[in-house]
Amino acid sequence: MYTLEELKEITHNCRKCRLSKGRTNVVFGQGNPKAHIMFIGEGPGRDEDLRGEAFVGAAGKLLTKAIEAIGLKREDVFIANIVKCRPPNNRNPQEDEIQSCIPYLRWQVKLIKPKIIVCLGSIAAKNIIDKNLKITRQRGEWIEKKGYKIMPTFHPAALLRDESKKKPFWEDFKEIKKEYEKTV
Repeated sequence: MYTLEELKEITHNCRKCRLSKGRTNVVFGQGNPKAHIMFIGEGPGRDEDLRGEAFVGAAGKLLTKAIEAIGLKREDVFIANIVKCRPPNNRNPQEDEIQSCIPYLRWQVKLIKPKIIVCLGSIAAKNIIDKNLKITRQRGEWIEKKGYKIMPTFHPAALLRDESKKKPFWEDFKEIKKEYEKTV
């Protein structure tokens, strides 16, 4: 069994897929290594690639605001992605890239042992919950899987493109807060 730091070092040396060729930084994820809540997105964007940190652009600011709205700080949670390197032009990660990288995420989950996993967007939800998941239909629903309480919700970037998603996103965060309060 690795430590989180050992796993981080392994990901920084990864060359399993073509995404490694175009990266500036590996975006391993960050936050509390004993977090009760883990947020998982699809992959780093330009800002994240440049800084080597997850969710630091406009969508990240919105995620931070949502986390703070439920009484937590970014340092209280752990934030990661399905893939650790930026797909070109912020495109969705491709299946082979996901399959190369998702074992790292599984190790992160095993090491952090969150009580709650929040899948941000359909790519995260489909790869963690169910390939056939429909984010617009199933967002906000709690799913229990392998001892974890998992909720799919919209990716914060989707809110920036479509204002109508903001209200359901905030409703989901209220439910996340209720579930979190049961764990502490």
